[in-house]
Formats: sequence, C-alpha cells, structure tokens
Amino acid sequence: MLEKMKNAWRIPELRKKILYTFGMLLVYRLLSVIPVPGMNLSEVSKYVDQFSILGFMNMMTGGSFSQMTIMAMGITPYINASIILQLLTVAVPALEKLAKEGPEGRKKITEWTRYLTVALAFIQAVGLVFAMRATAKEGFLWYVVIGLSMAAGTSLAMWIGERITEKGIGNGISLLIMAGIVSNMFNWATSALSGMVDGSVSVIAVIAIVIAFLVMIVAITYVDMGERRVPVQYAKRVVGRKMYGGQSTHIPMKLNSTGVMPLIFGFAILQFPATIFAFFPTSGINLWWSNFQAGIWYQVVLAVLIIAFTYFYTSITFNPVDISKNLQQNGGIIPGIRQGRATTEYLSRVSSRLTLFSALFLAVLATIPTMLTRIFGINAPFGASSVLIAVSVGIETIRQIEAQMVMRHHKGFLG
Repeated sequence: MLEKMKNAWRIPELRKKILYTFGMLLVYRLLSVIPVPGMNLSEVSKYVDQFSILGFMNMMTGGSFSQMTIMAMGITPYINASIILQLLTVAVPALEKLAKEGPEGRKKITEWTRYLTVALAFIQAVGLVFAMRATAKEGFLWYVVIGLSMAAGTSLAMWIGERITEKGIGNGISLLIMAGIVSNMFNWATSALSGMVDGSVSVIAVIAIVIAFLVMIVAITYVDMGERRVPVQYAKRVVGRKMYGGQSTHIPMKLNSTGVMPLIFGFAILQFPATIFAFFPTSGINLWWSNFQAGIWYQVVLAVLIIAFTYFYTSITFNPVDISKNLQQNGGIIPGIRQGRATTEYLSRVSSRLTLFSALFLAVLATIPTMLTRIFGINAPFGASSVLIAVSVGIETIRQIEAQMVMRHHKGFLG
C-alpha cells in the first residue's frame, strides 16, 4: 500500500490532482467555520440531541449544523435534488427521453439539479430554523438572511465538489460527505480522550466502539467489493469478410447495488412522525413515540423499512428485461439459459437473492450503533449510513487512483 502511494506521488499529473483535491477539501472545511448571523446555538444543540435525523445531518456536515455555519446544510440539498430528479426521470416520460439524449440531455438535467439544489437549501434552512425556533432575533428579514447564507454555502459546496470531480481525484460530492464524516469522528476522538483522562468516559466503552467501528469497516469493504459474475457467451457472426463475437465475458452484479439509499430512506420515514409530534411536546402521543423509539419495536420497524426500500430501489435501478433484450440483440447468451423470457427470469432470481442478502446486511448494520449506545451508555460517533458512505467513497477513490496509475504505466511502457 505504501509502495503504491509512493508510485502515485511520483507521477506529476497524478500528484497535482491529489494536491488539488486536498486543497479544495481544506477550503471546504475552512468555510465550515464561518457562522450564520442571528442564531441561538443552544436551541440548535438541544434539537440535534433530541432528533436523530438532525444528528445525522450534523454528522454528515462534520459538526457544521450544530454550529450553524454557512455549510450547515452541507451537500444534503444536492443529494435530495439528485434523488428527486432521478425518481422523476423514471416516472416522467419527458425526463426519461431527455436523459437518453446523450451528453446534452444529461447536461440539461444537471443544470436543473443545480437550480433545485439552491431552492431546496433555502427552503430547508428556513424551515429547520423556524421549527427549532433557533433565531436570536425574530423577524422575516432574519429568516431571509439565514436562508440566503445557508443556500450560498450549499452552492459553494456544490461548486467545490464539481471542481474536484473535474480536476481532482474521485467524486467531489462524495468526498465532501466523507470529509464531514471523518471530521466528526476526529471531534469524537478528541472528546473521548478528554473524557478518559478526567474519568467521565469508560475506557472499555471507547475500546468497544473502536473495535466495532473497525469490524464494520471490514464487513462493509467485503460486501462492497463482492459481486456475482453471471457468465455470458457471445455467438460468432460473419459481417462481410470479417468475423465478430465469439468471446466470453460476464455481467457483474454487486452484492450491495443499492448503496446507502435504503438506510437514508428508512431513517427519513421514521423521523417524519417525530418531526410532527415535536410540535406537541406535552401531548400523550409525543410521549408514546419517545417510548417507542427507545424500544425494540422501533428497530424492528426500521429493519422492515430498510428491507422494503432495498427491494424498491433495486427494482428501479436494475431492469432484467432490458439486459435480456440487449443480450439477445448482440447475440449474447447465458450458458444453459435460453434467450428471452428464460434469461429475464434467471436474472430476476439472481437479483432477488442478492437483494435479500443486501437487505438483511443493511438492516443488521443499522442496529449496531444503537446497540452500542444502549450497552455502553456512550453515543457512537458514527451511524451505519455514515460508515457505509465513507468506506464506499474511499474504495472508489482508491480504484480511480489505481486506474490512472495503470493507464500511465502502460503509456510509458508502450512509449
């Protein structure tokens, strides 16, 4: 690993990209300490501790949300805008047609995503601040200033992410999320060390959380890199005087093709009632919901939602009918399986089995941080979704670095 890092550093162009990426990430973290005017941070901290969805946002932004900086919304509105347009592309024929028009169509959808990101950032910022009553001063103008400040921060984050993707290494948006998660873990490590020194935090609890964190990283890495390879054989075809086809290849089907989306959807659905009930703090239903969240049935419902969303997201991202048609049109066949309907049914069965494993894996993964908190009485610095995001982004970035190293190695060898 160290030798690969040295080899990457020796390549001038790759070294510039790595330095550019770290430089832009540093700019992003520096921008994350600029405060938004007129905020009551004590109220914000109270709600962050009370609602896990706000704690998740704070984790994703590296503590910027609890400090109410201009990066408090982070890149979350961009993710929401991308998901909305992705789902609309499946549901709206006009958008589906535009997405299939090639680079120009994708460019148009990207432009709409940017506009929707700014609008969502403003609306979410104003809505959250109003719901938390977190302004130091009341007045319509203050809400406008807060909304514009946070929307501007999200726009800057989006711009930084796009520049990293274009001129740096890896996916810029994903790296910004990873930077926030890693920063939050460093903050926890600092507070945990201080707590162990003064005796307020158990050493055994900290060690157990660190071990659990490392085990989760190993498990997620294996699952993320795992795939089922469906063999495909292409028949030989004679076109004019040339012969085409005849080669063997495979269809790679990942063990966890849905990524972190089922976790995000599951947590979001369960936080919706909590947000509504928060407006009635003295009511019996709010007390019932608080007790429900602390019980085992909350984890059961969360697991069921994660499994359901895993199947749902797989159904809209993997279409066995289209794959079967493409194989048939190009003369491809899965050994032992007839073309057409039989191929579609075979791919559906394989996809269902992989989806079942992925759904159960994500459901179990989601319960680990909560179990650690209840057993040791100390909040874990990570959620299942945040670890999954960080590991996936890290693996993908390393793959891109290795791909560029291989490309330059072959170029020099042939030259």
